[in-house]
Amino acid sequence: MADTGKRTILQFAPFQSCIDEGLWHKLSSLKLNKLRLDESPIPITGFYAPCSHPQVSNHLILLSESLPAESDEEPSSLLASQGNRNRCLVPGILLNTNTLESFYALDKQSLLKAEAKKIWDDIYSGKVEEDSSVLLRFLVISFADLKKWSFHYWFAFPALVLDPPATLLNLKPASRCFTSEEAESLSRACNEWRNTSSTADIPFFLVSIDSNSIVTLRHLREWEACQNNGQKQVLFGFYDPCHLPSNPGWPLRNYLAYIYSRWGLEKIHFFCYRENRGFADLGLSLVGEAEVSLSQEWRNHQNIPNVVGWELNKGKKVPRCISLAKTMDPTRLAVSAADLNLKLMRWRTLPSLNLDLLASTKCLLLGAGTLGCQVARMLMAWGVRKITLVDSGKVSMSNPIRQSLYVLDDCLNGGKFKAVAAVESLKRIFPAVEAEGVVMAIPMPGHPVPSQEESSILQDCKHLCDLINSHDAIFLLTDTRESRWLPSLLCASANKITITAALGFDSFLVMRHGAGLVDALQNSQAETSNNVSASMENLSLSSQNESQRLGCYFCNDVVAPIDSTANRTLDQQCTVTRPGLAPIASALAVELLVGVLHHPSGMYAKAEFANSNDNSSTEQPLGILPHQIRGSLSRFSQMTLVGHASTCCTACCSTVVSEYRTKGLDFILQAINHPTYLEDLTGLTELMKSVGSYTLDWDNDSENDDDDDGCVEI
Repeated sequence: MADTGKRTILQFAPFQSCIDEGLWHKLSSLKLNKLRLDESPIPITGFYAPCSHPQVSNHLILLSESLPAESDEEPSSLLASQGNRNRCLVPGILLNTNTLESFYALDKQSLLKAEAKKIWDDIYSGKVEEDSSVLLRFLVISFADLKKWSFHYWFAFPALVLDPPATLLNLKPASRCFTSEEAESLSRACNEWRNTSSTADIPFFLVSIDSNSIVTLRHLREWEACQNNGQKQVLFGFYDPCHLPSNPGWPLRNYLAYIYSRWGLEKIHFFCYRENRGFADLGLSLVGEAEVSLSQEWRNHQNIPNVVGWELNKGKKVPRCISLAKTMDPTRLAVSAADLNLKLMRWRTLPSLNLDLLASTKCLLLGAGTLGCQVARMLMAWGVRKITLVDSGKVSMSNPIRQSLYVLDDCLNGGKFKAVAAVESLKRIFPAVEAEGVVMAIPMPGHPVPSQEESSILQDCKHLCDLINSHDAIFLLTDTRESRWLPSLLCASANKITITAALGFDSFLVMRHGAGLVDALQNSQAETSNNVSASMENLSLSSQNESQRLGCYFCNDVVAPIDSTANRTLDQQCTVTRPGLAPIASALAVELLVGVLHHPSGMYAKAEFANSNDNSSTEQPLGILPHQIRGSLSRFSQMTLVGHASTCCTACCSTVVSEYRTKGLDFILQAINHPTYLEDLTGLTELMKSVGSYTLDWDNDSENDDDDDGCVEI
């Protein structure tokens, strides 16, 4: 809106175009196989719908089916769009030239006026009453360079210029313009109109309100009937693609011109219909009153008004250009296709989805087994393009049936290394992925290292440290508990986003580790002396200290990780789980990462619950961000938990991290070779001694007493 003296000029939000790449591919085929040198105008159909999000306007969209069929025998796909609530059909013209010089030499103003004349004729012929979409006629001029696969184009949305401009008398949300009975009736009438196939794609309509507050939506041709019926109020409604709270959309321009020319109304009440999640949203919709004071020449069909409407390109009156040369490469086409679903999410559901952030996030997957394969594929589905897999094992005959990145050929001749085979598979699935495989075993506490192998183990430790430092998010997906210890420590020290997924036979755990210790570590010895009582508090499930860090995978342990593979039977050596468990846990692990990346607090976000009293948790587009997710397939249940960091944790407490930062690889070697070292360092040894010192007194005074319920006193 703009103020000129005491007049408030009604300003309209311009229409915006959006062309799907499929249209250019079809135009290329049409040009080569049918049009050839013919430059005749091509009838084209655009699609638009009312605004459906408070922060995003809808565009006029052109798809491959917008163009006519190449042959008469080919059925038109537009028939399927008729009656589609999300595809209001809009007629247009495409003028495609044979040369770039011809494209720039076109008389654009004459072309625009020619389309405006069609609208003007439709107003006076009464065609608007039969098909109101003609008020939205559009024009596209283009040049298709099929040698370079580039396309120059320019959109125009012809609008009759109101001279003098319309004056805005009033504009506010529809929810503030009606009584509760009228608002309820209006919402019901709009939803019925939108859900009826015969009216869903009619963009202009009448809103009549009778004396009983009953609202009815009617066709434009019923205007006289509304006047004769003595309606309390009649508004001119239209599907508004604009989301702005202070400006109606572009369709209102020609609508006002039509109303004044057709019925001579000078004060016009209009209704900008907008919706949310497929239902009428009166808080987003607008009701306004405009005053139109035009000369009598407007009532003369022979006098065609001036016209505007060429779409701006970044604020300038210049055409646009798109090149498909890169996308013609199969890899480029794969990228475009893979990103389609993610980009569609941003249209309505997730406008804040940061695809660039996802694509640039470097993910390190420790373990390329059942979990690692599933996580890698889920990451690619979310648009993550940089993936590194670490594993020392080889593909065995039992792997391909459960581990989705491997096939039988990977098992032959002793089997390929999993890290190598997984990367090859990822690149076959999606050639644009930047995947790397690292064949390396992770050093583990409880697995002593002979002196002759120490240098090799230390080299592995340094390599793992370098990998963690060079990645943004680390997934712990190994199949033993002790193999997760060193990565947990290194991630805590480097303050990296860390996600753990672990499987039982029919249960799983997915969790994000708390943020690492960023501040300087002080008084670690004092902490060790006092950590027995602190640990007891941390082990309590009822701890509600919000200021504490979230815990890691080892924070609930009261013993250091040890060798869990020795003296095991075959079923204990293999990861025996229900087949459906790994895909569920893997999907949740990746969703947890995406949630962390998009949360305002990132990895420092506190644990959130679905039934939390903190309303801010429900405001995130992706929903809550829990700390731990534990699920059971036997019960088909899932729950979210929180566990705070323990001051006795063998992986992430300040004592351990400080010792690692001070002694480096020597500390790691000592933790690997001496099982009790970590327990002694963190105070777990003292903790267990204090627990063992408690005595149990059994009350057996009434051994035969029927009321004795076997209570235990500690």
